[in-house]
Amino acid sequence: MASTSPKAQQRALSTYEGFVCGGIAACIAVTVSNPAEVAKTRLQLQGELAKGGGVRVYNNSLDVFKKTLKNEGIRGLQRGLAPAYAYQILLNGSRLGFYEPFRQSFNSLFGQASSAQIPFTSVLAGATSGAVGAALGNPLFLIKARMQAYSPALPIGTQHHYKSSLDALSTIFRAEGLRGLVRGVDAAILRTSMGSSVQLPSYNFTKRTLISNGILPEDSTWTFLASSSVSGACVLVVMQPADTALTRVYNQPTVIGPDGRPRGALYKNPIDCLWKTFKAEGVRGWYKGSTAHFMRIAPHTIITLTANDIIINFYKNTKYGPVDEDS
Repeated sequence: MASTSPKAQQRALSTYEGFVCGGIAACIAVTVSNPAEVAKTRLQLQGELAKGGGVRVYNNSLDVFKKTLKNEGIRGLQRGLAPAYAYQILLNGSRLGFYEPFRQSFNSLFGQASSAQIPFTSVLAGATSGAVGAALGNPLFLIKARMQAYSPALPIGTQHHYKSSLDALSTIFRAEGLRGLVRGVDAAILRTSMGSSVQLPSYNFTKRTLISNGILPEDSTWTFLASSSVSGACVLVVMQPADTALTRVYNQPTVIGPDGRPRGALYKNPIDCLWKTFKAEGVRGWYKGSTAHFMRIAPHTIITLTANDIIINFYKNTKYGPVDEDS
């Protein structure tokens, strides 16, 4: 009863095809969401570990947009866009492309039909596919965060100035070796696993609920938009503290440790970052930049998942032809 029909199996995408479709969808989304990511990064670093909040350069998310545009132009609002594209291809290509193969494998592992929608295996597949993408894309997210934090006019936190993405990668590698490029990978995996564990499961659950109850038709753009909106809200609630920790771990200055190796000057790991942030700034410190984060995650999730569905349907129709409703 839960088995997949031969017609559906014929129209199934390979892992590679799913990876490419997911990567394209994410690149479309990040073009729109990157300015909010710049604002989020700078707000998360403002008043870092300062009791009472420290000096406020920016009042809120809109103030970041206004001052960045005034002092740095459009280029300032789109800082880190090049590594963001590459990162999104790796992260969301993995997250969207590997999700179904992982989910089906976990279903089989627990003796369930591969097509069955089981909350536990769906969350596990989302977290696992996200962790894979985060690990692969860590060097790119690292330089993206540092490039977005850099401001020649209104510097916030530790400033890292790089001429380009390649300059950033080579500079870090020369100074710190491979360890420098994988700095914060534990925080990246924590953040992305938390977000990915709810992104696709909440999207699929909402979509199935809307369709099964006759609220919206299956192939309606409104169905994609509504499902994506719910998914984006779920991701924001779950991921924000880990996202703040990741930004701070990435951007912290480095010192030479007793073993002669570079290490973070402020934090040992993401848990240490969360604890120190809590002691100095309270719970509000974890949620700095949450408004900007929502301004990023909402359109980014909506565009990514909606575009992913549209691209996949277009690709399937191009490759296999339209679905025969009477078959």
